[in-house]
Amino acid sequence: MIQRYSRPEMRAIWTEQRKLEIWLQIELLASEALCAHGLVPRQDLAQMKARAAFDVDRCHALERTLNHDVVAFTTNVAETIGPPASRWLHFGLTSSDVLDTAFAVQMVQSADLLLADVRVLRRAIAGQARRHQATPMIGRSHGIHAEPTTFGLKLALMYDEFGRALRRLESARDAVAVGKLSGAVGTSAHLPPRIEAHVCRKLGLRPAPLATQVIQRDIHAEFIQTLALVAASVERWAIEFRHLQRTEVLETEEYFGRGQKGSSAMPHKRNPITFERLTGLARVLRGNAVAALENVALWHERDISHSSVERVIFPDSCTLLDYMLDTLARGVTGLIVYPQNMARNLRLSLGMWHSQTVLLALIRKGLSREAAYELVQRNAMKTWQAKHAHRPDADFLRQLEGDPDVARHFRKGELRRLCSLEAHFKHVKARFRKVGL
Repeated sequence: MIQRYSRPEMRAIWTEQRKLEIWLQIELLASEALCAHGLVPRQDLAQMKARAAFDVDRCHALERTLNHDVVAFTTNVAETIGPPASRWLHFGLTSSDVLDTAFAVQMVQSADLLLADVRVLRRAIAGQARRHQATPMIGRSHGIHAEPTTFGLKLALMYDEFGRALRRLESARDAVAVGKLSGAVGTSAHLPPRIEAHVCRKLGLRPAPLATQVIQRDIHAEFIQTLALVAASVERWAIEFRHLQRTEVLETEEYFGRGQKGSSAMPHKRNPITFERLTGLARVLRGNAVAALENVALWHERDISHSSVERVIFPDSCTLLDYMLDTLARGVTGLIVYPQNMARNLRLSLGMWHSQTVLLALIRKGLSREAAYELVQRNAMKTWQAKHAHRPDADFLRQLEGDPDVARHFRKGELRRLCSLEAHFKHVKARFRKVGL
């Protein structure tokens, strides 16, 4: 399903066709450097560039006999080049020189798309955040009403989090932009380092300072760990919006399209299925991150225990995160917000979210923290009891004003002025500016 809905640009990077195109580019760049070095004759290089081609089906047919993907590829390309120039194809290279360098190109190209995704997502978040900068709602800790915040401030936090995601992806892109053409155990025994440098420069990579037969897999694990961490941020906000859509809360709601069906059995249902899907997919990326960590430890200069794993987890992780970021951006843009329900839910606490304000005011008036806390908590508990008994005095401010042990510390009207919603929002604009909104 994800392959069908994910963007074609990302899928294309990980196709067999694109991979072999990069392989051919590496082979020809190496021959180009060897020609400049005086080994490959210019007429042979010209023949190679004019004729070199491959056919995916032919490569697969050869691989069924050869049981080696790179040899199948070079055999097919050599067929198209023909003698005498074909003898220079893959000269001095080992398979991993081609595989790992191409792999780096694919990861860099994928990272570029993911970075673009995050930028689009942040624009969507910024729009909603500014729109609801002053929309009051209750903040929750442990799932329980705490103090007021604004929906815009909640989204500003999301904007800031994906700013960190952007920086992490930039760092991961830089980490994997490493190629190698240093031979079977990384000693450059058969090709001088300047051949490697030429190929990497042309591909937008830097040569690995040291390698074995392969580029070390802690680099690749870092890339996948970053993708998993960005996916965790996607999940964090998917869960937030799922909670806010619960029937008892209904402060926001996932867009429900015309003609959409929420349940095969219950026609009334409008479920947060997209955000639930994102939550589930984040688990896949975390699992892939574990597999990438397992790939770090290889035998000596190389074994291929990592290879089969990478053929699955890298295309899947890049494609999934691309889908997730694009889907979250559309989800944020289309999010239905219910300010009236936010105001309704805010009232459910009967003003008890002023408890800290009153606590601190009593401390400033000379009470010990313990004495002030006891007075405020006592009236909060009375408010809860009145609420459950459906009494008319179910109001925190009313309880405070009716308690002589509290009221004697305040002038007339002072408590009411203290218990204002606006006091909680005096720094919201400054917080917005702090995150660049």
